Amino acid sequence: MVFSSAVFLFVFFPLMLVLYYLPGFSKDPQKDMAKKNLVLCLASLIFYAWGEPVYIVLMLISIFFNYNLGIDIENHKNSRKKRKNLLIFGVIFNLFMLGFFKYSGFIVENINAVTGNKIEYEGLPLPVGISFYTFQILSYVIDVYKGEVKAQKNLVAFGAYISMFPQLIAGPIVQYSDIERQLTSRTVTIEKFYDGIIYFIRGLGKKVLFANTIGSVYSQVIAEDISSLSVLSSWIAVICYTLQIYFDFSGYSDMAVGLGKMFGFEFVQNFNFPYKATSIKDFWSRWHISLSSWFRDYVYIPLGGNRKGTKRTIINTFIVWSLTGLWHGAAWNFIAWGMFYGVLLILEKYVLKDFLQKLPYAAKYIGTMIVVMIGWVFFSSANLGDAMTLIGSMVGFGGSFIDAQAKYLFSENIFLILVMSLSATGVFETAGNLLHGTKKKICYSVGYIAVFALCIAYLISETYNPFLYFRF
Repeated sequence: MVFSSAVFLFVFFPLMLVLYYLPGFSKDPQKDMAKKNLVLCLASLIFYAWGEPVYIVLMLISIFFNYNLGIDIENHKNSRKKRKNLLIFGVIFNLFMLGFFKYSGFIVENINAVTGNKIEYEGLPLPVGISFYTFQILSYVIDVYKGEVKAQKNLVAFGAYISMFPQLIAGPIVQYSDIERQLTSRTVTIEKFYDGIIYFIRGLGKKVLFANTIGSVYSQVIAEDISSLSVLSSWIAVICYTLQIYFDFSGYSDMAVGLGKMFGFEFVQNFNFPYKATSIKDFWSRWHISLSSWFRDYVYIPLGGNRKGTKRTIINTFIVWSLTGLWHGAAWNFIAWGMFYGVLLILEKYVLKDFLQKLPYAAKYIGTMIVVMIGWVFFSSANLGDAMTLIGSMVGFGGSFIDAQAKYLFSENIFLILVMSLSATGVFETAGNLLHGTKKKICYSVGYIAVFALCIAYLISETYNPFLYFRF
């Protein structure tokens, strides 16, 4: 089940809201919160099992194992060795679960390629959201070990944290320390619920009206022989994907934040207009913020960060970005994508820093966006070979510079590309902030009602409704 579906919008979510806010049998706030957590946990498990019922077993194993692990680690706070052994065991267990389903096929393929063997294997469907909830679990286990949070003694509250449907399938990655208190004490005001609705409809509009529309253009172009694409057609395809992935992913993140608000939670913002960035470092401070924060807190800093000299900093950067690429997918193009950014960040910090600082704003912005779009070629391609082929077409190794297809694509989609580009850089957000008070609320309400109506009309009439982050 996805947020941008009729089943979710008109069946699951309304029923969930009714059950969640249905008065409990007790007026005790703690018992009422326990009831809300139970509804949230059960609904989230149903949501998760909707598409792949068999993997609900995997989710339940993860919940029960890590619930007991956290308590066990805390109970051995006077034995550092025992706590460390428990942590190591827990990290290995959780990473094994992730690795078995996500990377076993990739490992076997590469062993066969290197050794010439023909080890047979049957590819397993990837459990939805496993990359996201595994990182959430690891943040909990590690923070309990470090004594930064207390182990959660309530199994239902812990289950709600791990399986919470608003951010289960596409993040943001919610670290336990950010949500610990909210699991036992949270309130919803009319204003907060209204903000949640606005966030949700904004995200739905991004996904349905923008990402789906521009994504169909990219899919149409890329379905052809990419080795013979003209330069302009190649760039139009890459620009379309650049816009699609932003509006698809940030749309889902906005919907998650909105749903969280409607249930009383505050999730971290996952995007801050990354296509306004003027450097690669700036881009990654704005894109998928929760993932960058996770790798910083649980990999980069524990490795020593930038505290142990230049050489160690470079090594740590390569490790983090190799893992970032691998986290996104079990394929060499994802690893290449991660290393691509690792190299760029090192060059930006140690080699090109003075040169880049002297460039005018326009040059820094255009340069950053070109590099980001090249990065998306690695990310979007089926394999590393296809990525290199498309990059070749972008620089003229394919067909002509411009052909009839390119002219058609340009004339048909230039307006949509311009509108989406302005939206991605926050122009409309800035214009909306010029309104204040009641006038702003009325305009927003009317505007978002119209957006919601358009989204429903699209979902009824169109069948193209992909979700890019199901791959991860």
